[in-house]
Amino acid sequence: MKKVGKIDEDYFKKVILPNSGFRRKEVLIGPNFGVDVAVIDLFDGKAMALTSDPLSLIPTLGLQESAWLSVHLMANDIATTSFAPQYLQTVLNLPTSLSDAEFREYWQHIDVFCQRIGVAITGGHTGSIEGQNSTISGGGTMITIAPKDRLLTSNKAQVGDLVVMTNQCAMSSVAILSMSFPETVQQHVGKELTQKANELFYQTSVLKEAEVVRQLNEHEIVVNAMHDVTEGGVLGAVFEMSVASGLGVDVWNERIDYTPVEKSVCSLFELDPRFCIGAGSMILAVKPQHETLVIQTLRENNVPAAVIGKWSQPADSRVLVTEGEKRPMPYFETDPYWAAYFGALKKGWK
Repeated sequence: MKKVGKIDEDYFKKVILPNSGFRRKEVLIGPNFGVDVAVIDLFDGKAMALTSDPLSLIPTLGLQESAWLSVHLMANDIATTSFAPQYLQTVLNLPTSLSDAEFREYWQHIDVFCQRIGVAITGGHTGSIEGQNSTISGGGTMITIAPKDRLLTSNKAQVGDLVVMTNQCAMSSVAILSMSFPETVQQHVGKELTQKANELFYQTSVLKEAEVVRQLNEHEIVVNAMHDVTEGGVLGAVFEMSVASGLGVDVWNERIDYTPVEKSVCSLFELDPRFCIGAGSMILAVKPQHETLVIQTLRENNVPAAVIGKWSQPADSRVLVTEGEKRPMPYFETDPYWAAYFGALKKGWK
């Protein structure tokens, strides 16, 4: 527990999973490594999907930007069901240094972003705590209710499904680092790339992917599962999805997309864009016969997409193929973004 970031699979299985409360029959999907949501059977042909995430409050980024992350990182988890979120509960443990005016501004942005995506704020807890100096101000839970037989979860990939990645690597990491340290980033990568990095910030939603997949799956299942990219990056998300689905996977390294923007900013912060927080990208398990349909439909909706691998057997075979050479796919327990961010703060980068 001394490591920065999420707990790893081993700790989850040893500590969390065996101690997960009363077993209720209506819990269809409970605690599960690599799964974005819980699913509760409502016994009327519908089910409720829930997800919880930290709420961001990052002074170097700004109150509006922090509110965007607070809302959309949770919304991205719900989006993996192929449905949009409907309800939000929040728990805010605010630093005492945050003024009333600052909180009002932050909360107004939360309200606006929720209204734009149709989310009702239904309750929670709000207070301040002495000594709170984290970039995390609490946590929230988003909920949606949808037809039970149409809800996707990230543990339903099938052998032979194609691994489809939307957008590009490290979008949120690059945007947050660029906006948090604009002078340093511009000095090293130039004004044009810095501006493009900043513009990635408000592209870190995958609700459009959810809408496209929901429509595609309406009459025939063409996408079996989805997992949004957060800590651990694109390759971390693929690894987690393979664990959750009990499958192996082959990923073709040359097909993983990142632009000169991600390359330049990640290089400055000594990051590999494949392994750092990448909100704004989604991993899909697509039936191979529907590859063209899915890719074209996503692109028609202004969502770049590409096949980067294939789900396989045996379950413990996770392979990264680079220039024809196969090697075990690495998985890092701590996302390198955190060290990059706090390291830049210590260096006094501006």
